[in-house]
Amino acid sequence: MADRPNETWLAGVDGCPGGWVVAFARDDGTVASPRVVARFAEIVHAPERPAIIAVDVPIGLPRQSPAKGRLAESAVRPLLGARKSSVFRIPSRSAVYASVAAEPADARERFFHASRIARETSDDGKAFAKQSFYILDKVVEVDILLRGDPALAQRVFETHPELAFYRMNGERPLDEPKKLKSSVHPPGLALRRDLLIAAGIPAALLDGRPPRGAAEDDMIDAYACLVTALNIHTRRARSYPDAPPSDEHGLPMAIWA
Repeated sequence: MADRPNETWLAGVDGCPGGWVVAFARDDGTVASPRVVARFAEIVHAPERPAIIAVDVPIGLPRQSPAKGRLAESAVRPLLGARKSSVFRIPSRSAVYASVAAEPADARERFFHASRIARETSDDGKAFAKQSFYILDKVVEVDILLRGDPALAQRVFETHPELAFYRMNGERPLDEPKKLKSSVHPPGLALRRDLLIAAGIPAALLDGRPPRGAAEDDMIDAYACLVTALNIHTRRARSYPDAPPSDEHGLPMAIWA
């Protein structure tokens, strides 16, 4: 299916227990079933060779973390109402890399070590949420890939599912959470499903079982990221902030939706 001439593929990606769950679509709106891959590079080099990849992972790491985090996070958080806590503060590059270093080997000690570096390299002496510690390995994975191939920065865009749903919802924050007390919240998933259908994602795909290695909410978020990829392709997407800064390696620090 990926070898038709002159076709353009797009991808929406979310992290999941099995690695990354990715939803592909052609630029004519044809959406494929999602699949799980172990490494982000598998998406970049997939047979579809997606021209645009919208991924729910921070891209562009500050040398020194501004108060309240990157401008992208500060621009998006106020838009999301009760969902604003889903936009984690990303610490400095040195703190991010300390979180995945080989030493200390104990994860708890490594968290405290990375938190100390984050406080030392932030303008307001703040660290980062413990929840974000568990995604920093994926941040590093994407960062290494993009710094190793600068051309990829023209194809890979940071997005955030809740911001994508905010745009789909007429630029209004969603009034139902996706999860409550770490458990799936069915009304919240149903709301997001309806928004995705209205955005062109087939109901049959949304009703299907998620691929092995991904949960239902991971699949829903991957489709939200795919809507962002489609909007970037058709120039309907916005970047937050409008004129994003770049990090020390030239990677733009913006969240798209």
